[in-house]
Formats: sequence, C-alpha cells, structure tokens
Amino acid sequence: MAKALKDVRVLDFTQYLSGPHCTSVLCELGAEVIKIERPGTGEPERMAAPMTPKGESYQFLSYNRGKKSVTLNLKDPEGIEIAKKLVAQCDVLVENFSPGVLERLGLSYEVAKEINPGIIYASISGFGQTGPRRDEVTYDVVGQAMGGLMSVTGYEDGEPLKVGISLADYMGGYNAAIAILAALYYKKITGEGQRIDISMQDSIWAMVFPDRADYFDTLEPPKRLGNRLSSSAPFGAYKAKDGYVVVCTITDGQWHNVLKAIGREDLKDDERFATRVLRAKHMKEVESVLNAWLQEKTVEEAVDTFRKYNVPSSPVPTFEQVANDPQIRHREMIVEVEQPLSGKVKLSGSVYKMSKTPGNRKLRIPVVGEHNEEVLGELLGMDKAEIEKLADKGTI
Repeated sequence: MAKALKDVRVLDFTQYLSGPHCTSVLCELGAEVIKIERPGTGEPERMAAPMTPKGESYQFLSYNRGKKSVTLNLKDPEGIEIAKKLVAQCDVLVENFSPGVLERLGLSYEVAKEINPGIIYASISGFGQTGPRRDEVTYDVVGQAMGGLMSVTGYEDGEPLKVGISLADYMGGYNAAIAILAALYYKKITGEGQRIDISMQDSIWAMVFPDRADYFDTLEPPKRLGNRLSSSAPFGAYKAKDGYVVVCTITDGQWHNVLKAIGREDLKDDERFATRVLRAKHMKEVESVLNAWLQEKTVEEAVDTFRKYNVPSSPVPTFEQVANDPQIRHREMIVEVEQPLSGKVKLSGSVYKMSKTPGNRKLRIPVVGEHNEEVLGELLGMDKAEIEKLADKGTI
C-alpha cells in the first residue's frame, strides 16, 4: 500500500488527545511518528478510561496506532541532548504541552530551528502561544466554552451544554494536521520550515462564528436553539410517535416537498413561509405544522414518506444502532486490530478513502519504549552498550 507521507518523519511530544490525534492522522497517512514517552510506564494517557478488560486505554489505542515508542527523560540534560539529535533527523515536531514548557526544558522553536532550519514545529494549546490567556490551564470543555460553542449549544431556556465528544481537542488536532500538511508543501517549494501555533479556542470559534456572523451588525447575542438551525426551518430533530426524526430543509423546493409529504400543499403560497429567511423568522409556526403531522406517525413511516418526496431525513439512531449500521460496516469504519496486551480489539477505521494512498488504521500501538534500540541505534548511531547505559541511568 502506497503511503502519502512516506518520507515524512515526525517527532511526537504529545499526550492525551489534541496532540496524539494530530500525529495519529499523520501516522494514518503514512508518516513515521516517533512518540516520546516518559521512561517506565510511559505517558499517563496509557491509563485513561475507558479501559479494555486487559487494562489498555481505548483512547490510547485509538490515537497511537502505528507510532514508534521511544522513552526519554526530558528533565535529564542528557535526555534533552538526545531529543535535540532527534530533531536533526525529523521533518516535523509536534507538542501540546502548556505554552513555555518545552522552552524551559531547552527545546524551544528557536533552538529546534538552529539545529534543523527546515523543521516544522507545531504547538497545540488551549489559547495559543500568545495573548492574555496564553498561560491559562485548558481542557476540552474550556475550549468549547471559551470558543463560544457552549453559548449556542442547548435549549433556549436550558443550561449551556458542551457537545458529547471532546470537539475542541479534536479540532485542535485536525487543524494542526492541516497546517502541518500545508507547511510540508511550502517546505517542498521553498526548503523553509516554520512555526505553527494552533489554539483550541481559535478552532472552536472558527466553527461557531460563520453561522452567527450577523452579531456584529445586530449586536444581539445569538440564542441557543436546541437541535434547530438559526437560518432555516424546518431543520433539526422532531418527535414522532416512537422516537425522533431529523428533517433538513434549506431550499424553497425542499420546503415544498415537505408540504407534499405531509399533505399541506395549501401552505405553499403562505406569505409567512415564502422564503428561507421568512421560514426562519416564523420557525415556531413552521414547526407546529410539521409536529402536527409527526405526532400521528412512527419514525419509520415519517422517514419513508420524506424520502419518497426527496426531503433530506433520517431517524435518530441509538449509539448501538450506529455501531451496527450497514453503511458504517460497509465503509470499514470499524476494524479489528491485534493489540499487544488486549488481543483483538474493535476500533474506528480510516476516514481517508483514497484511490492510491488510503489511510491505514489497522495498526497496533507500541509497547512502552519498544523502539528505543531501533531509533537510537539506526537513527542516531548508538550502539547497544550506550543504549543499555542510558536505560540503567533512567535517561531512557
């Protein structure tokens, strides 16, 4: 199988989610990723819940498949010197420590650039490497809150809600990966590396703002709308007799199809519903028409009818139903991977369906320090005695 990032080597100073997710994407696309872990038991993320019955973290399994594990004590001067030698042999460095941590350890961008002028040095943090909030401790929910997502998530009269996954972490990781790919292309053209500074707050705000961009015209804070879309109706999840149905309309044609489906073509010329803007303005009236029809229909009956009239629609399945969805299965989004301790484990497959260089997530995680001898020996030219001495000292 060809690998899109075949000749790219990444030095991975990441832990938990945003950073490991970024380097996981690069690894999935074929990069050689050298994950630096603390000597002994490795990174704490190896023990993050939920755990397999054999005691391996599903999160760690998900985001560290295919990487090479090298243990290194970064608080040991000799450990930092080894890290610097690795920088010289790598194309990309990724870290998601709190801002300033690697700098205090002696491995800032300026130091890395001096060692390797072409290095692409990517940092992911809650608020970025600059600004008044730079040093604030951040977890995913803080990124969601401070990026504005919680202000628009939930029901109008309810409490603000985070989304059900660690979206700020994921988007920080994805945006870092996108920036790294762009920087690799720029380096191919110019030979120049660069610094990348990704903020989780920025990543969330960039997603939240476009749908609420009129704020600076109106100065009216957007309301939480539950499952609705602020700019169109009907759009969201609506209650049927035995569950919920998703209905999505954007165009006038789709709205007219809804009216055909529910037998209310008499409303086609109603001035309140003539355009998308007017339907959004009269959202409650639109939804009352839809809800009156849905209360007499099962989910299956409603979805079948909407699909007959080409209205974008679906049920709202349970997690169990999604996990067994034939489309998910057909797309190989669930794969079985042989892990060192847990044996065969079901994990998520690759979203990168590419004709020549598809993503590969059918890889196992490394054992802590599994690649010490390979990386330090082959990449840095250390002999077995040197490596054993470093292990005895606790440097690796």
